[in-house]
Amino acid sequence: MRTAIEGARKGAPPAEIVREHAGSEPLLKKVVAWLDDAKAEEIVSIDLKGKSSIGDFMVIATGRTDRHVGAIAEQLRKHLKDTGFENVRVEGLQTCDWVLIDAVDIVVHVFRSEVREFYNLEKMWSASRPGEQTSH
Repeated sequence: MRTAIEGARKGAPPAEIVREHAGSEPLLKKVVAWLDDAKAEEIVSIDLKGKSSIGDFMVIATGRTDRHVGAIAEQLRKHLKDTGFENVRVEGLQTCDWVLIDAVDIVVHVFRSEVREFYNLEKMWSASRPGEQTSH
């Protein structure tokens, strides 16, 4: 497989770069469906476009116990790998209170209920930016 520099020299980027920029909405739908199949609860997706450069979407879900959180994360990692996302980063599997799965343009957080309530990422990331108009 060519590197990004080789692809740029030849005028065609490698397949990984094309896949990353092909649009994250179809993958978002799959991720939400996979979380639902794993019996994740309270699945929420937040559009990050224009808010952050960490990705296009953030998905937050809850598992009933630490074992359930770990199982959800492992199933999601397996589905992503089977779909062609080889370099998915996963953090937090040691304790499974909060597991983060970084799938390039989609960042998935799987929490135990108490931990999700404590950090309340939905409120932080759904808030409008300073100077941004909000509807009243």
